[in-house]
Amino acid sequence: MPNPSQQSWHSVTVERQRLRFAAGHFATFADELEPIHGHNYDVFVEVVGPLTDESWVIDFSLLKRLTREVCETLDHKFLLQMDSRALTISDDDTHYVIQYRDELAYRLPKHDVAALPIDNSTAERLAQYIAGQLTASLAASGPPALARLRVGVEEMPGQAAWFETQL
Repeated sequence: MPNPSQQSWHSVTVERQRLRFAAGHFATFADELEPIHGHNYDVFVEVVGPLTDESWVIDFSLLKRLTREVCETLDHKFLLQMDSRALTISDDDTHYVIQYRDELAYRLPKHDVAALPIDNSTAERLAQYIAGQLTASLAASGPPALARLRVGVEEMPGQAAWFETQL
């Protein structure tokens, strides 16, 4: 049994299974706009903290539910980077009109879009966005002493990005 006066941490992870979403996007890189394409994203979540009185960091089912809720808001949507420095985005109440330079414009129905407060729809920014959503959910319904959250977003097998934050 650990000495209660020493700080000790455990971690739990949940991943894949129903923690995934399929979505379309395009990212901007330097002077280039990717073509619209999609991924079947898998999400990985690690939570670090001390054990509760029940001897767990967090109930797995709670962590899976909270993560699944975030994934559901992204599933079968176009992931739109609302804070893009490369795109001009307007909203006509029913559609988003996305302009890239004078070259290209898209008009997408709002109900098909996840309008995200990110600057680019990269896996790195998606991991950070999901972590932000989970941070708020964990603050509202998770154990009070959680220390760290790490979120990974895998675009395809072997290609993932991670974001880590203190809680």
